[in-house]
Amino acid sequence: MKNIKVLGTGCANCKTTLKLIETAAKEKGVTVELEKVEDIQAIMSYGVMATPGVVVDGKVVHAGGVPSRDKIAGWL
Repeated sequence: MKNIKVLGTGCANCKTTLKLIETAAKEKGVTVELEKVEDIQAIMSYGVMATPGVVVDGKVVHAGGVPSRDKIAGWL
């Protein structure tokens, strides 16, 4: 199981990123623990300055803008 966190304060791009990851995981049959992190201090603790940010198993893999479907598939 992958632990994935989407970092962002609730903007449209953050919500879109969350939904894309959810959809991709279902399509691939991968079980993920998906968490939305909206606390600014928590986001900054990852060193992410542009949202949405994505953290997979404790490692920042993306920051700023909506990731592509191909990029998301690579994380899964």
